[in-house]
Amino acid sequence: MPCLKITLTRSPIGYEESQKATVRALGLTRMHMTVERPDNPQIRGMVEAVRHLLKVEELGTDCTGAGRRRRRG
Repeated sequence: MPCLKITLTRSPIGYEESQKATVRALGLTRMHMTVERPDNPQIRGMVEAVRHLLKVEELGTDCTGAGRRRRRG
C-alpha cells in the first residue's frame, strides 16, 4: 500500500480543539515533525480537515514503517 509523508508545517495553536486533536491523532506533536501513514480514506480525511497546517507528499513505496516518526534536524 502506498504511503503519505505528512509534515506539520504550522502550529495548531489558535485553532479549534477538533483540529488540534486531528493533528495529534496523525501522530504529529511538534513543528516540522514528519510521519509516514498508509494512504487510505481515513487518513486522507484527517489530512483534508487540517490541510492548512500540513505538507503532504505521496510516496510510491510500500508503507513498511507506517508508524515511523521523524524530526527534521
